[in-house]
Amino acid sequence: MITIAIDIRLIGQNRTGDEAVFRNLTREVLTADTVNRYLLLTDKADSESTDRILTLLGKDGRLPENAEIVVLRARNRYEWNFFSVPLFLSKRSVDVFHTQYILPSFVPRRTKVVTHIHDISFRMFPEYIGVADRLFLSFFIPHTMRRSEMIVVPSAFTRDEIISSYGVSKDRITVIHNAVDPSFLVEPTTEMLALAQSRNGLPESFILSVGTMQPRKNIPTLIGAFAKIRKEFPNLKLVLVGGHGGRHYDTAIDDAIKSEDGLEDSIVFPGYVQQEDMPALYRLASILAFPSRYEGFGIPLLEAFAAGTPVVASDIPPFREVGGEAVTYFDPMDVSACADSLRMLLVDKTAARKAGTAGKIRLESFDWGASAGMMISCYMSVSDRTD
Repeated sequence: MITIAIDIRLIGQNRTGDEAVFRNLTREVLTADTVNRYLLLTDKADSESTDRILTLLGKDGRLPENAEIVVLRARNRYEWNFFSVPLFLSKRSVDVFHTQYILPSFVPRRTKVVTHIHDISFRMFPEYIGVADRLFLSFFIPHTMRRSEMIVVPSAFTRDEIISSYGVSKDRITVIHNAVDPSFLVEPTTEMLALAQSRNGLPESFILSVGTMQPRKNIPTLIGAFAKIRKEFPNLKLVLVGGHGGRHYDTAIDDAIKSEDGLEDSIVFPGYVQQEDMPALYRLASILAFPSRYEGFGIPLLEAFAAGTPVVASDIPPFREVGGEAVTYFDPMDVSACADSLRMLLVDKTAARKAGTAGKIRLESFDWGASAGMMISCYMSVSDRTD
């Protein structure tokens, strides 16, 4: 038996992407591994946060006997990384420490480190993040890469990016694919569809886009493509789910909307959508559009596949890796190509149905249970290593 500490601070924080990955992967690991000891590290001491964690990770609101929540008080990420975690690891015997991106300033050599890196967009597009974040990452990421016994990534693309950008050897990187949240595998009822539509102010017919609205997400290209086809489909709207005006918001989105008279009336910003409504949104959408210039994986592809919704996505390596032949691809820098792809699936209903069916088949290649098995094997493998 070994002791594994997992940084779960993001779980229950209503984050997309990385929070969903750690929530699902940790839950499946705890379900599958009844032998090893798990310490779930959080900086939230209130009972509401604890109850939420238990609901998300436990069964019937309870964690398995070999897992416990450990609260390490910290006022911010700096105190967490420089004091709280190092102090805990120096006092507690931990065989493996699993975190995301940022490794604390000091980890005892007896503790092996597994670090999750979802993508390195911060390295490829540093101009899109703030100066403070840039300095923080430029200090901690190289340190993390050097100290980690194993780096876990969601795709071969991200693995290769890390190798070329940081010189990490291939044998220190493990590809563990993401999958879809189990809630997306349950067909929404008519009542659930109607409630989600009403609660989020959704139109009857729409193209859906899901994710943060950072510049690398390339939303202005999608808006430009939608503008080209909207007169052909007068009842069609574009629904952009994400933080309108949030952190690292792409102001070019607003410029793109203002570029054509009346376009603003055809674009819907529902803001934050409750997780329980998301499967319904995909099911209601005519198409999922995913125009990103850069991603590490692309979970919305899988969420659309689960709903049988056809996907139009930018032709970038991670999307090819995830979507295979089930996606209609376009050059992310070509507005007209994006418009043509959308138009084709809106007009050709047979092609749209075939794409939906192909997506469901493709989805079978991604499973959290299988990924959890790989994660547990990774823990065991690094714990056996000697310095």
